[in-house]
Amino acid sequence: MNDQTPVLEKFAHPDLTAKGEKRASVALTGAKTLWFNTGTLCNITCVNCYIESSPENDRLAYITAAEMEPYLDEISALGWPVEEIAFTGGEPFMNPEIITMIEAGLARGYEVLVLTNAMKPMMRQRVQAGLLRLRAAYGAKLTLRISLDHFNPAHHDEERGAGAYDITIKGMEWLRDNGFKMALAGRTVWGDSEAESRAGYAALYAKHGFKIDAQNPAITVLFPEMDERVDVPEITTACWGILNKRPDDVMCASSRMVVKRKGAARPVVLACTLLAYDEAFEMGQTLRQAEADVKLNHRHCAKFCVLGGASCSV
Repeated sequence: MNDQTPVLEKFAHPDLTAKGEKRASVALTGAKTLWFNTGTLCNITCVNCYIESSPENDRLAYITAAEMEPYLDEISALGWPVEEIAFTGGEPFMNPEIITMIEAGLARGYEVLVLTNAMKPMMRQRVQAGLLRLRAAYGAKLTLRISLDHFNPAHHDEERGAGAYDITIKGMEWLRDNGFKMALAGRTVWGDSEAESRAGYAALYAKHGFKIDAQNPAITVLFPEMDERVDVPEITTACWGILNKRPDDVMCASSRMVVKRKGAARPVVLACTLLAYDEAFEMGQTLRQAEADVKLNHRHCAKFCVLGGASCSV
């Protein structure tokens, strides 16, 4: 008798692994964060940017406040338990409507998180004035999470270009001096242990008087590296018990992301902030369509979210 089992590559079949086992999936059990990608344009080009942001990459277009508002309406209509509206990019402060969009989230009572490199786009006079107005009106409901890849300036500049560290520190000092709530995102590419990384950031915070908790993994977030060339295991339904994890622990159990592709008439909703270009993770144009389960059919699902344990939200 011929063996009829299909021969599969890893991450090739939505329901089966290469070994023919049932692929794990994640249900949207509590939508706590709705992300908006403000566009992939960025003021700098980083060596290992997961979304390949740069001054030239406009594959994801600037989303507008008018395009954002219907999703905020839909949150209420669907009864999603959203607590946080979050913005990522690219560099969000390059989007001309970012202050208006931040305020749209704050005005509805949500916590708002903005991921930024705290460099020149954030330090423009118009943006500073807008941020100061929002801080005065909404206080600690606004958090800016700063990308500082390492507490060592040489390592950070290795990723982001000569002098980038000093510019970001100046931006953080402006945020400090004006009473903004800050968090930080670092990276683990240089092989420091978690304890070493947190001690290094703690010393940096103490030196500059930054009120950031170095020991809280939701405030000082240490991201594992994402490399699609690295061989990683696929996540099967049996893995939850083996790894002592639950599907609810994975980011797509509690978040979705809205993006607008270049040339598209309307934004779409994605399962994940990390897979902006993979159409297999596009869930439709509405939040209702995006309530479907997410199949963990990508290397990042395994390496970054399940095995790495990372999350993009505060």
